[in-house]
Amino acid sequence: MLTTSTTFRALRSIQRLRGARLASHETPQFNEPSGWLFGEKAPPPGQKRVKEDWENVWYFGMFGSMLFATVLIYYKPDSSIQTWALKEAKERMEVRGEKYRYEPSS
Repeated sequence: MLTTSTTFRALRSIQRLRGARLASHETPQFNEPSGWLFGEKAPPPGQKRVKEDWENVWYFGMFGSMLFATVLIYYKPDSSIQTWALKEAKERMEVRGEKYRYEPSS
């Protein structure tokens, strides 16, 4: 049989579970719209915006990797099934002595 203290602890844990909001953590954070692009105020006229330290690294990394991927895709070897089948058909026709190019008879 259950003891009184065990029963009391079990009831107390059930009450905590009913009253608690599980996995909700905190209330959501809301940033009021300020009307400024990305929350930054525009610099006074005649002054340039000061870049943060990470911005140049991000620009060069992002666009550099895109350029690198473009070059890799452009020079990627053709490994499609159609290319393989055409090459295989040409080799088989040459072995049989057939011509695989059309030559008009004159």
